[in-house]
Amino acid sequence: MRFNTRKRQAAPIIITIAVLAAAGLSACGGGSRHDSNLAPTQAAVACAQLAGMTIPASSIGLATTGATVTSATVVPAAGSGASAVGQYCRVLGDINPVDANAPKIKFQVNLPENWNRKAMMFGGSGYDGTIATGVANVPAGPTDRQVPLGRGYATFGSDSGHQANANGSRDGSFGVNEEALRNFAGNAIKKTRDTAMAIIKARYADAVQKTYFAGGFTGGREALLAVQNWPSDFDGAIVLYPAWNAASLDLQFGRITRQLALPNAYPNRAKRRVLYDAAIAACDGLDGARDGVISNVVACNASFNPTTATVDASPGGQPVRCANGADSGDTCLSDVQIASFNVINTPLQLNYALASGERSYPGFNTWGTDFGNPGNDPLQPAVLTLSMGTEQPANPMPAVTATSMPPYGSTFWDQWVKYFVTRNPNFNSLQLGPQNPTIWQNRIVELSGIQDANRTDLSAFQARGGKILMAHGSHDALVSTRATEQYFNRIRNTMGAAAVTGFMRYYEIPGYGHSTSTVFNAAWDSVTTLENWVEKGIAPPAQVVADRTGVPGRTRPLCEYPTFPRYNLTGDINAAASFTCAAQ
Repeated sequence: MRFNTRKRQAAPIIITIAVLAAAGLSACGGGSRHDSNLAPTQAAVACAQLAGMTIPASSIGLATTGATVTSATVVPAAGSGASAVGQYCRVLGDINPVDANAPKIKFQVNLPENWNRKAMMFGGSGYDGTIATGVANVPAGPTDRQVPLGRGYATFGSDSGHQANANGSRDGSFGVNEEALRNFAGNAIKKTRDTAMAIIKARYADAVQKTYFAGGFTGGREALLAVQNWPSDFDGAIVLYPAWNAASLDLQFGRITRQLALPNAYPNRAKRRVLYDAAIAACDGLDGARDGVISNVVACNASFNPTTATVDASPGGQPVRCANGADSGDTCLSDVQIASFNVINTPLQLNYALASGERSYPGFNTWGTDFGNPGNDPLQPAVLTLSMGTEQPANPMPAVTATSMPPYGSTFWDQWVKYFVTRNPNFNSLQLGPQNPTIWQNRIVELSGIQDANRTDLSAFQARGGKILMAHGSHDALVSTRATEQYFNRIRNTMGAAAVTGFMRYYEIPGYGHSTSTVFNAAWDSVTTLENWVEKGIAPPAQVVADRTGVPGRTRPLCEYPTFPRYNLTGDINAAASFTCAAQ
């Protein structure tokens, strides 16, 4: 569908309260299902005319002082085949805060010339701080299918209300400002969405028929917040490795960081490889196939013990544990280093209840997870950055540079303690005990009520036909797959398994880490699956996920939790058809 605009004087657009009221946007955040009632005098406009457009505060469902388009630029068509993206209008702008000391929310909206009358919001990552531009693919999206913008979606996203410093997505310094903190915690979702809808209507003078959200990590949490808090604004969500219980995860990061900071407790990359190789040797075959991927994670967690394991899984093989537990070099792990991995593997148990209702955070699937092994794969630096890094946690926390950094979660914890909890940039985060935070307990409890997206009654979203596709890599070193399992089970306990099956799917991807992997780097066409479910009523058929890196082109069934891919003991070991989704 091609939208041609009428020729009008190229002047900034002021969207009046009356026009926006007619368009269904309200300060209450409700409005019609798709905000489709256009003012009769509103007409489509050219891209250049959007520059200078203002959206009044009354048209945005949460408190702001309005929004302004700072630029509107035509981007020519580029690419071919699956990489093709047609001509579109790139709109940049600011959503202005109520607190004059709070940073603006910076956003981007992309308006394709050939619009499909749908929109997709993109979530951020970590502490955000850079604009989720919406021009790339959804998390784990395949390269042989067009990105949402190339498919004709109007796409948009924001920086969640602050601009990151040199720490990038680990910069939590904005947390000293309460409005900025609450924007990051979720308010920026509604503010950005309402602003984007006003811009889309001004451009096309036509209704958005379906609106989706896609995100991973913090973006996954944002996707869950979107459907929990504003169910009438979204028709579907693609949710990957969601940090839904964000404050609880921060506390687990603190527990792990304090352990890794102990003398000689931080394992170097060579030692991480020793543990990884031992787990692969012991657990790779538990799914029936020796393919370098641990698919039967539950069985591995139950059987693998680093204290008694050997690198080649043979009785006379080289032990993982150094002789007498003392560090004797890179070919083994000392007792304190094994203890560090056991802390990662086990849950945080709090001695108090959080406002969100949480009292714990699960451990991580540790055995067979790449925490930053040595290697020359071009994706290995990203894996290293998103896991255990290169520097031992300390006070002050080592800097994040292009070549060195502490564990991602350690910087995350340090920033959270300094700027969210104590609001003292000189505070020693290693001195704050997550289980017993003394005078900081009340503040931590308050933050959990702000940050954790743990509502389990999604009936309002379900009732309007909303659908959710959620997936998580089994070997994510940054957000625990077990936490996502916990949340999904809670939704089923609240709403009933049959009801949840009608609008939500949760899949686990063996070998896949946090957004990337050198073992099994997942590619999944979630967009088409979600479109078919929402728009055509076609429930997801058996799904297939492809590997882009470990063995490029190999496929596996994308199994619904709690099943996993089990080899049929016959057929091509690199083909999904040779595997069956099996229960324990």
